[in-house]
Formats: sequence, C-alpha cells, structure tokens
Amino acid sequence: HGSNYINAKKGIMSWLITIDHKRIGVMYLGWILAFFLAGGLLAMAVRYELLTPEPTFGAEAYNKIFTLHGAIMVFLVLVPAIPASIGNFVLPLMLGAKDVAFPKLNLLSFYIYILGSLFLVFTLVTNQLDTGWTFYTPYSARTSTAVISALTGAFILGFSSILTGLNFMVTVHMMRAPGMTWRKMPLFIWALYATSLIQLLATPVIAVTLFLLIFERMFGIGIFDPALGGDPVLFQHFFWFYSHPVVYVMVLPAFGVISETVTVHSRKHIFGYT
Repeated sequence: HGSNYINAKKGIMSWLITIDHKRIGVMYLGWILAFFLAGGLLAMAVRYELLTPEPTFGAEAYNKIFTLHGAIMVFLVLVPAIPASIGNFVLPLMLGAKDVAFPKLNLLSFYIYILGSLFLVFTLVTNQLDTGWTFYTPYSARTSTAVISALTGAFILGFSSILTGLNFMVTVHMMRAPGMTWRKMPLFIWALYATSLIQLLATPVIAVTLFLLIFERMFGIGIFDPALGGDPVLFQHFFWFYSHPVVYVMVLPAFGVISETVTVHSRKHIFGYT
C-alpha cells in the first residue's frame, strides 16, 4: 500500500523530495563518492608536490591543497560514509521496519549535508584555506584565508550528523520487529547505534568550538588567540573532545560491515557476540 521503492515515481523531482530511506541512502552515496573523488585528486596533488625536491605549486598553494584534502576527507567523506549511505539503506531492513523513525528529518539531514558541503566547496573557489583540517589557533584566528566559510560549512555538517544519529537511535529503540530483541540485533545495527550515540554526545562540542572561533574572528574577542587574552590550548581541548570520538564514528560502522560480511559468507554465528 502507498508509495514504495517499487512503484515510486520516476524523475529527478521524485528523488529530491523522496522520504524513502533507500533513495536517501543512494543520494548520500552519490555525493560522498563525488567528494571522495575530489579529496583523492587533492591527495594526488599533495603527492605530486612531494615527488621532487623543487617546489611545484609553492608552499602557500601546498598548504591550501593539504588543508582542503583533509577537510573534505574528514567532514564530507569519512564521517558520513557508512552511516549515511549503507546505514540509511539497510538499518530499517535489518530491524524489520518500514522506514526510519523520522523519514522527513532524514531528508532534511541530507539537505543539511549538501548545504554544509557547499560552504566547504565555496572555500575551494574563493580565498581557499591553509590552516590544516584541525583549524588550530592562534593561526586560524589570524590567517587571511577563507576560514569563516570553511568553519560555517563544518558547523552545518555537524547538524546533519546529529540528526542522523538521533534518527537511528529512535529507530532502533522504537521500531524493531516483534522478536527482534537487543541480543538478537545484527552487529552492524549495534555498530550504527554506538556510532549514533557518539555523534549525539560529541558533535555539539565541535559545533560550539567552531562557532566560538567564528565569533573571535568576526569580533576580535579573545577566546583562543593569546594576543587577545585567549588560550589556544583551550581550542585543542574542545576540538579533541570531539575529534577523538569521531575516530570511532569513522571505524565502528566499518567494524559492523566486516562482522556482517564475514559471518554471512562463512555461514557462522559470530564468536563472542555479547
């Protein structure tokens, strides 16, 4: 009954306004792969500069290429790669649910991801960025490159992660099929659940940190810049309160994929599930 992926309308518009979790997962995958290509080309440019002792692009251009490679790979590829694409596609199917708990919020998360990515891409074609993907102060508070647009992009992308994580957690809690107990959930679902929990707890910290850095650059108020009475180590504490957990946002879903793939194809239950 109703619209589903078999009888759904065709055409671009039907994709742009879809709330089908599978289509949203496919759209995420397309965009993530496009940014993966862009980040990979920037990585090749980095290696090309290091190929010979003589400068090819020059130090300033090298720093910008290096920074954009890191920012694209971390914020646009590694963090959303598995949860947003494969997770969106298979999580409801593995739970026996018709869709995620909040289908419209799921589509909004995708558009927030697109909006944040446009800000980061905007830095590619404007004044670019040379801070490294970590935006370390006090340099990021003083450089004349396009720090604010990049920070705004990363800030917006954080909301996409938070909303996706919230959606997955509510789906796991409320929409499991009868008989699908916590101890019977596939390990991939457990991996996505743990990832979502980390995203909900850690991502707001980086959002506040980036907002404070934007605030400092725009109004010259000393938060992180020691010349203004700020503390650059405070930025590092805030930043790594998010960025160490985000390592697990990147790797836990991959552990889940490996667990499912190996157990299904070896036709064995995974040892030590509990």
